[in-house]
Amino acid sequence: GKNEYDLLVIGGGSGGLACAKEAAQFGRKVAVLDYVEPSPQGTKWGLGGTCVNVGCIPKKLMHQAALLGSALKDAQYYGWNIAQPVHHTWSVMAEAVQNYVKSLNWGHRVQLQDKKVKYFNMKGSFSDPYTIRGLTKAGKETIVTAENIVIATGGRPKYPTHIAGALEYGITSDDLFWLKQSPGKTFSEFLMDVSLECAGFLTGIGLDTTVMMRSIPLRGFDQVKYFSPTQQQMASLVTEHMESYGTKFLKRCFPTKVEKLESNRLQVTWKNTDLGTEETDSFDTVMWAVGRAPDTETLNLEAVGVKTNSETGKIIVDASEATSVPHIYAVGDITEGRPELTPTAIAAGKLLAQRLFGQSSELMDYDNVPTTVFTPLEYGCVGLSEEAARQCYGSDNIEVYHAYYKPLEFTVAERDATQCYMKMVCLGEREQRILGLHFIGPNAGEVIQGFALGIKCGATYPQLMKTIGIHPTCAEEITKLHITKRSGLDATVTGC
Repeated sequence: GKNEYDLLVIGGGSGGLACAKEAAQFGRKVAVLDYVEPSPQGTKWGLGGTCVNVGCIPKKLMHQAALLGSALKDAQYYGWNIAQPVHHTWSVMAEAVQNYVKSLNWGHRVQLQDKKVKYFNMKGSFSDPYTIRGLTKAGKETIVTAENIVIATGGRPKYPTHIAGALEYGITSDDLFWLKQSPGKTFSEFLMDVSLECAGFLTGIGLDTTVMMRSIPLRGFDQVKYFSPTQQQMASLVTEHMESYGTKFLKRCFPTKVEKLESNRLQVTWKNTDLGTEETDSFDTVMWAVGRAPDTETLNLEAVGVKTNSETGKIIVDASEATSVPHIYAVGDITEGRPELTPTAIAAGKLLAQRLFGQSSELMDYDNVPTTVFTPLEYGCVGLSEEAARQCYGSDNIEVYHAYYKPLEFTVAERDATQCYMKMVCLGEREQRILGLHFIGPNAGEVIQGFALGIKCGATYPQLMKTIGIHPTCAEEITKLHITKRSGLDATVTGC
């Protein structure tokens, strides 16, 4: 029989909503099916996906709360009389952030309604390649068929279930942003950048925060180990700054169990691999940030032949976002080999709808995607890391320009700028095309966003040197990178 919808999107996050709304612009009959499975601790939220509810939006707002705390300290140097000590109230911040997120949930529902996109608050699974069986929370079943289906269910945080008590007593970022009361003294095991971001704003609002790292920080970002005591890894600079401002780090350690004490505090036991010792401490909250798993368990993908990566569980797609089943597509974090970033999911979703219904042939370009880690001192980057550039083009064909700098805002307040650093990775050829830019400092996201356009357009180092900086800004320092330069320096390569 005739399919009920031209397009059915499973997943109401950034990529899925963008695809659905774009398809509706072409007059197609579109539906979105979305359901939030509560976290193991019972946290749930509304329409909008990870970014809106438990990711970018609440994270950036709480990061801002911490930055305001730092600004209050600086303000005294600028003549502001502020009574000490300054106290932060978690419940006030949390209510404001959560209310804003709820307004976004409502806004997405209104937008779908305005664009005549049908919204089903149901958990979906494939019955056959064109049919989805939806179940409400109450168990009511609805059958939906569609000519084209897009999977955009994203991922959810993993739990280290091999650690005794981890699932029973721990939370993840899915829970942290929806806490009504302060998490208090917090422990976080770190494998994902969200751990550093959360630890940064928790420390910034005055909470005792400990981060445990088994190996290097920010795996996948720039990890070159220079053979000079003054030139350090970009990622290490981020954690060094955090450490200097009060975040505690347990390095080369791994947790073995979590126990609940009579006081209701949580006792974490870990092993120190350097010392070979077993250590313990008690905390009010234990948060895991050990990775994310694709949310595919209930989709019944095997029954319809949608192929996934057996190691990651992510859906394998081609350049057009198509899966192994021609009319079934996937976008966003659920897809193998794609950046786990909201803007890429949105762009990919829109382009997919345009190809399906708008006679377009444009594919998503995943090269030179800018991103930022919102740690207290932000780390923004676009393009290749140094080790990736050396591996791809050969060490002899790479030149690196780099410099430390001091933001003007730091001077009067006498803030330490030791970790404010930038470097640019260029091809060694005559034109010196810029392959990557890495920046640690205030407002790194804003700085990198501007330079990302130039790098996307193939900007070269000589062109950058002709660019006039805006004085006195941190971004201006990038236009002065002719001051220091390195060529052909050996580096520890960790992958391309």
